[in-house]
Amino acid sequence: MTDQENNNSFSANPFAALFGSVAEAQQFVAGQKVQLQQKTGEDGEDSQDESDNSVSESLDDCDDSIAEISRSFRSQQEICEQLNINHMIQRIFLITLDNSDPSMKSGNGIPLRCVYLEDLGSELDGQDWLDMDNVEQALFTRLLLQEPGKYLICMTSSVAPNLSADRDAGEEHIIPFLFSCFQRAKKEVTKVPENLLPYAVRCKALTVSNSRTVLLTPEIYQGQDVPAQLVDLMLEGLRGAYFEEVSEFLEDIIEALLADEEVHTFSEVFQPVFDVLLERVKDLDLCQMLLYTYLDLLLYCTRQKDIAKVFVKYIQPQDPTNGHQYQKTLLGVILSISCLLRTPGVVENHGYFLNPSRSSPQEIKVQESNIHQFMAQFHEKIYQLLKNLLQLSPDTKHLILSWLGNCLHANAGRGKIWANQVPEIFMQTYASDSFFLNLGAALLRLCQPFCKPKSARLLTFNPTYCALREINEEERKTRNAHMKGLDKETCLIPVASDQQPEFPQTFNLVTENLVLTQYTLHLGFHRLHEQMVKVNQSLHRLQGAWRDAQQSGSPTAENLREQFERLMTIYLCLKAALSEPQMLQNCIHLQVSTALLLVQIALGNRGTEPVTLIFPVPDVQHSALAYVPEFFADNLGDFFIFLRRFADEVLETAAESLEQILDFITVFTGCVERMKNPHLRAKLAEVLEAVMPHLEQVQNPLISSVFHRQKIFCSYRHAPHLAEALIKVFVDIEFTGDPHQFEQKFNYRRPMYPILRYMWGRDTYRQSIKSLADYASENLEAVNPPLFLRFLNLLMNDAVFLLDEAIQYLSKIKIQQIERDRGDWDGLSAESRREKESSLLVLGQLARFHNIMSNETIGTLAFLTSGKRAKSCDVPRKTPSQLAVTLW
Repeated sequence: MTDQENNNSFSANPFAALFGSVAEAQQFVAGQKVQLQQKTGEDGEDSQDESDNSVSESLDDCDDSIAEISRSFRSQQEICEQLNINHMIQRIFLITLDNSDPSMKSGNGIPLRCVYLEDLGSELDGQDWLDMDNVEQALFTRLLLQEPGKYLICMTSSVAPNLSADRDAGEEHIIPFLFSCFQRAKKEVTKVPENLLPYAVRCKALTVSNSRTVLLTPEIYQGQDVPAQLVDLMLEGLRGAYFEEVSEFLEDIIEALLADEEVHTFSEVFQPVFDVLLERVKDLDLCQMLLYTYLDLLLYCTRQKDIAKVFVKYIQPQDPTNGHQYQKTLLGVILSISCLLRTPGVVENHGYFLNPSRSSPQEIKVQESNIHQFMAQFHEKIYQLLKNLLQLSPDTKHLILSWLGNCLHANAGRGKIWANQVPEIFMQTYASDSFFLNLGAALLRLCQPFCKPKSARLLTFNPTYCALREINEEERKTRNAHMKGLDKETCLIPVASDQQPEFPQTFNLVTENLVLTQYTLHLGFHRLHEQMVKVNQSLHRLQGAWRDAQQSGSPTAENLREQFERLMTIYLCLKAALSEPQMLQNCIHLQVSTALLLVQIALGNRGTEPVTLIFPVPDVQHSALAYVPEFFADNLGDFFIFLRRFADEVLETAAESLEQILDFITVFTGCVERMKNPHLRAKLAEVLEAVMPHLEQVQNPLISSVFHRQKIFCSYRHAPHLAEALIKVFVDIEFTGDPHQFEQKFNYRRPMYPILRYMWGRDTYRQSIKSLADYASENLEAVNPPLFLRFLNLLMNDAVFLLDEAIQYLSKIKIQQIERDRGDWDGLSAESRREKESSLLVLGQLARFHNIMSNETIGTLAFLTSGKRAKSCDVPRKTPSQLAVTLW
């Protein structure tokens, strides 16, 4: 054999790898040959052939030794690697097949406690180690154990108890257990040697695949509430600040579920999770911190695109035409949480403002402040939830807007008068007041970006949205028009016979948000405001009756006190719910922006920059006001009247924005061509009375709460036109076409008297009224009587009528009082006596109203004809007869 062939034979031999080089292997073989030659040299040279054969056999024996050494070395490597794999699997899954004495176990990488899988070891013919061939079966066996804690064994020689290790290894709930395995596998991936990395990655994948199996077939795992465990895992992640890891775990599971939906779709898998959330959230209270953890969980769900799709489909009601069904959905249950009574009129077991008469004003104020803090946080969460769904994808945007549009359409009956008269039917047919209060607050926040001062986005609103008739679902999605039934709403002015709306291809989100928000406020805030006014009036009457009963020692005093307590609780809850500061500020921004928008529409502005208001306002052909529903203006008026009654201090903080409100009132109050409804225009006069400064209420002139409002009113650039508009609506309200117009007009004119008195005390306004009077005196014989002449005529008529009515009511009261005092009522039955007392009470209320109104009317005539500045003290509080004598 040549040297080259010899080298090639050594290089091809796999055992040569045991030496440092081929040369060393050759040297080793050569040495072995020398030893063999020395050993056989004694036999003589005559047996050369036998010697050569012997050397050859010895070389073969040497090759066998090298092979044995190689096999032994390779076996040791494999055993070491297998031992490391076994230890890694034990560390990740806390399971083992080795039940030997802990002192006999080697290695620092084994866990303290493991679950011993004895049955699996028997199936594997006594194998006492885990490898990649049996780990999947081992993990599945572990997951099927109902009480894994019974099979715990100690893996080290330490006998000290370790509760943490026992808890981790003996975890009974499989979802938390698999998540812990996922966490441990992630750590192994970062620290194991490179040769073990594929095995660690595979173990991590096993946690995900088994989690997928658990979610797809939870019935296999007895005694496991898998959806509840998944919810609890997310909650614990949020509380323990490791939600990023939980989120990563969930993302991997979702990817695995979506990869194969043959058994169950992802939607079918995740719906039970929302069932658990629905069951838990419905019993939570506004001021419970757990509620906000659940809301954070839902915020994650609405950010994750696949879960969000399931969520928006899950919240669809069984009957989309039943308004109350929306309250039963998961989103509806959340929206129904507030400090208001869950069941109207039922105060028992309510957590807020119980026994208010026993609480100090400071305690009530503190409780209200706490409620406001929770409300602000609660509304922010709902806003973020809606915002997530709107921004996530076109599909989720369409579905959540459809939900909102269908919900409002199904609850449109909330605004009907009959709905307030039959509460039993109302509760079964429509969503609750809490639902609409919270929904309105969240939608208000969505509107804030385009409600900022001088926002160019505001004027991109397209009022033709409200003129759309029924369109199919696909068109709603492409045109961004999800509200229904708006074409049946009464608009500010009627559509001209030759006027056709010009619909765009698609409506922007500003348009849809503004309409949704205004309609929600119309159905929600308006009703709550009415309730609060009625409760406030009832409290005043009940307080008077309670005081009278106490003074007379009547046995009904205690019953009246209990009624007063219950009613006071309802009132305080309403006040707390409606006066949350952030919600009020957001609503001010919206209503001020609405006022600006409607003025710009009245001016015919179709651009994105506001045009300057000038008088006289130019006529606009085919005005878009014909597509603006009346509830836009009604909401504005309702809100500022509410502030005047129950949160007057908020008006002062918004004084800089009130100029837009004055513009709106000036443009619309006196013009039937821009607002046809006389009742709505009369309501704007009440809005003006609400936002004007009420100086007679200021106790300390050095600390005026109306300073900014007074500044705005006095410097208002269109003051002459505002005064004229007020007088115009005063006259127009005489004939409204309503069958009760005669009685209504006095209620509408009531707030106009203090406004006229205030204006008469300011030079700018007084001069404009005098100009109207001068024009009237110069045109007394005109075919169409001047405005001021008709105004004075109505004032005189009202004064005469009111004085006459007041005197008649006083006469009737006197007659009934005489009958009662001389004992004519003593012989009547209890029912007849109650009727008499009720009649006397009604007469007293009517007499009081007519006295006050006659006083105001005659007072107005007095300062208008005297030429002096009017003050609230200028008109003394006299009886009607005294006033009549003074006037004449």
